[in-house]
Formats: sequence, structure tokens, C-alpha cells
Amino acid sequence: MFSKFQKASDKIRLILQNKVDCSVFVRSLSMNHRQSSKVQAIYDLCKTSLTPTSSPLSSQTIQNLCSLLDTVSPGDFGLKEENIGDDRGHGPFGLSQFNRIARWAQPITYIDIFEGESFTICIFCFPTSSVIPLHDHPGMTVFSKVLYGSLHVKAYDWVEPAFIQESKDSTNFPGRLAKLSVDKVLTASSGTSVLYPKTGGNLHCFTAVSPCAVLDVLSPPYNEDKGRRCTYFHDYPYSTFSAESKPNLNDEEVEDYAWLAKIETPDDLYMRPGVYAGPAIQI
Repeated sequence: MFSKFQKASDKIRLILQNKVDCSVFVRSLSMNHRQSSKVQAIYDLCKTSLTPTSSPLSSQTIQNLCSLLDTVSPGDFGLKEENIGDDRGHGPFGLSQFNRIARWAQPITYIDIFEGESFTICIFCFPTSSVIPLHDHPGMTVFSKVLYGSLHVKAYDWVEPAFIQESKDSTNFPGRLAKLSVDKVLTASSGTSVLYPKTGGNLHCFTAVSPCAVLDVLSPPYNEDKGRRCTYFHDYPYSTFSAESKPNLNDEEVEDYAWLAKIETPDDLYMRPGVYAGPAIQI
């Protein structure tokens, strides 16, 4: 009798254990599914590869992150496809006089996905014709990937050694000479672009050609206490001013140079926070 009871008890214990194992497996499968999301993969790669300092990134780190970012799509971040064509831009294209003012008031939406000491992951959603003015990324490396739409990028790098243009009008100058690095339109089919602390177009301006979204990974992130403050600039054509000390350029080269002067944060930079609706990141 005891032997039969023991066998029955062992059978029940085995069934219960199988249920527990199955439950653990389901939880593990669910966790693996969450961790396999693109945003989780980006976070994991950034966490293991990026540091809170401005030290140069290895070519392998840059290649690995670019390869991963090149595979992402709007859906990976919870951006709904049906909203992509919803043009609520600043520009007056195709608008009547009555609704033009309302459309000009539409802001750029900033979606914060992760912000830490070593890196920031975020998305900017642009209405048509909206602009993020010319600004810098001091001591930072920035990866940018267009998720949908078309975005015009104009970017400069400082000329070294520095050429400074002084002026009696202290509100605009001194200005510093910079060389054009990027002047093109990016789309979702474009590869990930990278700007470095001193090359690749560290000072850039974004203009939305159509409704678009851009995924940004910044490393290290802005931090005023550590000297990484965002500064805005206005660019003046090279030929606008004559300076005693400046490089001798021919007519074709002149088009690639400009004087950049610091300005206050533009009053018309209209940006609002958005809600991240993609997969949660397992920190």
C-alpha cells in the first residue's frame, strides 16, 4: 500500500514539477522575446561599448552600432505607420490663408527612450518644413538614422587652425570659419550617419523635407557641468566678410566655407515631449 502511495505521490510531484518547469520556460521565453527587440539590442550594445568620456570610439564599435541601426524600422519603436503621412508641418505648402497659422504652430516632438551617463537614445519627429537650427555636439559622437520620411542635413566642421572674424557689432561676432561637410537629403533607405567630436559635421542643421523621424544615439550625452553644452549658430557666407587672416580660396572652394557666429537659443524652436510607445528596455 505504501509503495502504491509512494508511486502516486512521486507521479503527482513530477506533474507539479513539470508545470513549474513549464511556467519558468514561458517566463524565460517571454523575457527573451522582450530582450530580442531592436531597441533592447541597441541599448545592450551601447551599454557594453560606450563610455561616459569623450574618448574616441573604436572602428569596430562604430561599425557594429551602424550595422544594427541600419536594420531598424518605425515599428521597432512603436511609431504607427498610419501616422507617417500625417503632414502637420510648419510650412504653408498647399494651405489656405485660414489654416496656415495653425499649421505653422506644429512642434517637433522629442521622444526620450533612454538617458544615462554614457549615452542617450532618442527620436525626433518632424512635421514638414520644421527645423532644428545649426548647433554643435562638443566632444560627442552622434549616430543618426532616419526612420521614415526625408530630412535635409547641412553640417560643418571647424577649420583648424582656427580663423576668427572680429566685428564692431558684438551681437553677431566674433565668428569662426567652418567648412561644409554634409549637404544632402537623407531618407529611410540611407545608411546611419555618424558625426564625430571634430569631423563628420559636428555642427549641423536639420530641415524636414517631408514628415519624418530620426533616431539619435549620442555618446556621451549633453552635460553642461562637463562642458558639453548645446550652442546654436548662424552661418554667414564666406564672401560676406573680409578678414586679415583667412585662407586663400578659389571661387569653387569659397562655396564650401562659412563664418559661424554664436546665437541665443532661437525663439521659434518649438519642441514638445512625446511618449515612447515601443518595447520596454530591460536595464
